[in-house]
Amino acid sequence: MPFVKSNPRAPDGFFEAEAAGLAWLAEAETQGGARTARVESVSAGRIEIAQLESARPTPDAAARFGRALAVTHRAGAQAFGSAPHGWNGPTFIGARPMQCRPECSWGRFYSEQRVRPFLEIALSVGSIDAGAADHVFAVCELLESGAADDGEPARRIHGDLWNGNVMWTSDEAVFIDPAAHGGHRETDLAMLTLFGAPHLDVIVDAYDDEFALRPGWRERIALHQLHPLAVHAAGHGASYGHALAEAARKALDLF
Repeated sequence: MPFVKSNPRAPDGFFEAEAAGLAWLAEAETQGGARTARVESVSAGRIEIAQLESARPTPDAAARFGRALAVTHRAGAQAFGSAPHGWNGPTFIGARPMQCRPECSWGRFYSEQRVRPFLEIALSVGSIDAGAADHVFAVCELLESGAADDGEPARRIHGDLWNGNVMWTSDEAVFIDPAAHGGHRETDLAMLTLFGAPHLDVIVDAYDDEFALRPGWRERIALHQLHPLAVHAAGHGASYGHALAEAARKALDLF
């Protein structure tokens, strides 16, 4: 029996976007990329996914996941902000619409499409005050200037890679519920770090062995956490607004 998710009030293209993201990520499996949940059918308001049996994560499975995640990232994307190949419809992170417009500058893409839109929602609902938001806006201005562009090309990222979107089975970890797009590979790792993951150090070490991370990536974690924190501040209250402002203050120290 497949696992079924349905919502007759879902926005147009909601489950179809999920299916497109899963299919795009799955293309990397033939090269050793991360295993991805299989879509059995999708239609307006409904998606059916092949059933997975959960299991306790092990260090060996975590190491395999780290290596496989690196391979998926290396598969690449057309541009920063590009949607899954062949998908021209709307894109989402969780239940919220998410922009996907191709951009050559990672910093400009990240600021304009991943941080500012959700920061503005957080401001409007009172999850962050104007003074704290100024720190985030200051980082956005630096990002848009190109100050954080590092020569890394766009990578094929899951885009919402917190531990709840990694399904651990008896021998490996499986991607579910992506917000897949062309992004910076450190963003996926920063989200795993933000919300925790079993055997995280093992995952990171195996990743680094497969696809070496640039020096200083740990210092840049706060920068790459601005997006998920802004998304959560937009919908989950002031505690995330405080965390967003603190991450922005840490990110400012990078420049």
